Amino acid sequence: MKWNKEQLGAYAPNDIEMSWYDFWEKNGYFHQDPDPSKEPFSIVMPPPNVTGQLHMGHALDNTLQDILVRFKRMEGYNVAWIPGTDHAGIATQVKVEQQLAKEEGKSRYDIGREEFLKRVWAWKEQYGSRIEKQVRRLGSSCDWSRKRFTMDDTCARAVREVFVTLYEKGLIYQGQRITNWCPHCHTALSDIEVDHSDVQGHLWYIKYPVVGEDDYIMIATTRPETIMGDTAVAVNPADDRMKKYIGKKVVVPLIDREVEVIADDYVDIGFGTGAVKITPAHDPNDFEMGQRHNLESIMIMNLDGTMNEKAGAKYNGMTREDCRKAVVADLKELGLLDHIEELTHAVGHCSRCKTTVEPFVTKQWFVKMKPLTEAALKAVEDGKTKFIPDRFVKTYNHWLEDVHDWCISRQLWWGHQIPVWYCDDCGKSSVSREDITECQHCHSKHIHRDPDVLDTWFSSALWPFSTMGWPDKTPDIQQFFPTSVLVTGYDIIFFWVARMMFMTCEFMKEIPFKNVFIHGLVRDSQGRKMSKSLGNGIDPLGVCEQYGADALRFTLVTGNTPGNDMRFYMERVEANRNFANKIWNASKFVIMNLGDFDETFIPEDKDLTLADRWILTSFNETVAKVTEDLDKFELGDAADAVYNFIWNSYCDWYIELAKKRLYQAESERDKHTVQYVLVYVLTHTLEMLHPFMPFVTEHLWQHLPHEGESIIVAPWPKTQDKWNFPADAATMNTMMEAIKGIRNLRAESNVPMGKKAPVILAPATEDMAQTLKTYEDYFHTLAFADKVTLLGAGDAKPENAVVAVVPGIEVYLQLKDLIDVEKETARVQKEQEKLQKEIARLDKKLSNQGFLSKAPAAVVEKEKGKLADYQEKMAALTKSMEDLAKL
Repeated sequence: MKWNKEQLGAYAPNDIEMSWYDFWEKNGYFHQDPDPSKEPFSIVMPPPNVTGQLHMGHALDNTLQDILVRFKRMEGYNVAWIPGTDHAGIATQVKVEQQLAKEEGKSRYDIGREEFLKRVWAWKEQYGSRIEKQVRRLGSSCDWSRKRFTMDDTCARAVREVFVTLYEKGLIYQGQRITNWCPHCHTALSDIEVDHSDVQGHLWYIKYPVVGEDDYIMIATTRPETIMGDTAVAVNPADDRMKKYIGKKVVVPLIDREVEVIADDYVDIGFGTGAVKITPAHDPNDFEMGQRHNLESIMIMNLDGTMNEKAGAKYNGMTREDCRKAVVADLKELGLLDHIEELTHAVGHCSRCKTTVEPFVTKQWFVKMKPLTEAALKAVEDGKTKFIPDRFVKTYNHWLEDVHDWCISRQLWWGHQIPVWYCDDCGKSSVSREDITECQHCHSKHIHRDPDVLDTWFSSALWPFSTMGWPDKTPDIQQFFPTSVLVTGYDIIFFWVARMMFMTCEFMKEIPFKNVFIHGLVRDSQGRKMSKSLGNGIDPLGVCEQYGADALRFTLVTGNTPGNDMRFYMERVEANRNFANKIWNASKFVIMNLGDFDETFIPEDKDLTLADRWILTSFNETVAKVTEDLDKFELGDAADAVYNFIWNSYCDWYIELAKKRLYQAESERDKHTVQYVLVYVLTHTLEMLHPFMPFVTEHLWQHLPHEGESIIVAPWPKTQDKWNFPADAATMNTMMEAIKGIRNLRAESNVPMGKKAPVILAPATEDMAQTLKTYEDYFHTLAFADKVTLLGAGDAKPENAVVAVVPGIEVYLQLKDLIDVEKETARVQKEQEKLQKEIARLDKKLSNQGFLSKAPAAVVEKEKGKLADYQEKMAALTKSMEDLAKL
């Protein structure tokens, strides 16, 4: 047996945490080679962006993963947890461009692509390493020897292979389509890169004259500045008001272009006038309608969001905002602006620079989605991949069933450059897995590469297998693929989870992960999303420095249920630091009393007291529950079970009962027995707590008698049949309820702390009477009893005593000599009067219809809850007065 016999000082997490992480990492405990003889357990870490530092969502995600990994490692699985970071495309490029502008007053175009990319790689090295340090500070036991970056050579090779293969299958194509466009960042954006928020705007009602008639059709639009790109007006064929216009021509104001009035079911009869202008080049819905009706698509803006020559000479060069003002003024002057209405509507903004996004028709690369989604949908339908909780299957299915072709090209410099080369001589394009120097068609040397890069999600969609060395059939792929579980938030199910599913099903002919464990967002104490704009974000590393990573981790897991958001309270972090301190002090007490510990001693049944049998049985029950909860991904329930066992059962009950036997043992054998039970339960409970609070458990475990080099590779605790005594545990629980009853009676009657009292017990059976007689000292130790009297079956029950009844025992406490009856009666009366005023006030408030109709439902419920609490307290005070009257 090994143990560090030095005595413990005060608990100081910052003094121990990172030294233990270094110990684990240096000893290679995070790495395991593929071992086909063992069952694998593997996780790929959702790669944080290299743009900044970890936030509380990352801390939650990493904590949940680490709990599962440490648990499975201790269970004996062959474990691989692959960490990594994401190049984050536009997010990183914007950061570096901002730095370049601020420090040198230059743009990326001033220094050129090659030099700019050198700057971005330098940024990545600086901030990527910072993120790695932060992940370490949280205690994440990932295998750093396997770390990946979405643009490292291994991942880049996989990206190139996937692009070329999809192109060869006809699933990647280039085309003119409408996409989200950021006029500031000068790139197409994916849906996830667009933030939609409600803004206060207007609805302009504009008259479009009917050609050859003294009539007009009125349309309503939120974007009058795009009028110059109109190529039709549309109405719903079922709209009786508009049927007469279908097929006629109208004149687009300001540019005098004649366009047709078309019929399309998409038009909302109830919006505006029921007639809408169609601008295919500047609205995604109009683009789709334009495709259906073969309408011309006219781009009236430049890529920077200014108006071009097709908008007309007057507006050419104007910003969108200035053009809108000019167009509205001109329409008004022509008498074509009927009226304006206020309107609140959702507007998309670039998530990086906050510029209003413009839908543009541009030439982009796309992935055909429909052929790829079938296998991904079927994998979940057949149960090969399970969602926890399963309600998120709907979110997953909804996106894949309604999916559009995926725009994968970005007009950026940072990212995986598209492996397509264009020939300046024959005009054809070449797609290649390797860089080429000549055209594959005419062998001309005059070729240039597509300057665009791939959407960030393209490379991260390959993460489950690119990280393991695909397209090579590596030992890691053979052992660890598919991965066991993906831990991620519900907010990226359709952006990332679904993409990994269809890419992996296509290229590996297998699912990427067996389980998708979904967690919610970490919100502030008021339930708000943490954000820079609100200034309510909490730095997890700052919390670690103040309270320790163990306290932060335990707070994140105990407040967590699968799929649900959680509120973050610093008070709970402080409470969990106190919990760590409680474990520390309990361990300190045990270690201080091991001076004559016999490492070879194992007690026999006859050596065990009722308390020994109870704590050993309770430990078995806790091991079974925690193991089951972890297997079901109920990590919060598992943490609660360990917490309650340590704080309540072990510290508050068993250690208190063990003290007398340590200090005044009836025999050496009795002392060795209590030492054995204290050490056995504490050591294995620390192992059970280790996945949740890795640092403090390692430190304490090393100071206790143990087997092995580190708790991180200690076997996971198992239930032991030889230490299972359910009947004795039930008896002990009954005695504990009786002791709690005495404590409650003392508290309700305001008996001074520490003042001992005579206790009278009336057991229901002879067996219980014998147990109470044998373990009478439990009542002296835990119930402040100075004398314990046992009543026989025919003995009279005491008068003038307060009573508590628990199954199997009646407990009587005579208070006459413990309290000043007159003084206590006056105190209770005063409490009753004060409480009655509060009850009357709330009764009146909750009877007021004005309050009930105007107050928010949550406020009303809160007041009702207060009233119920006060009424419950009043009932308790009334009982106290009845008891006092008997004395």
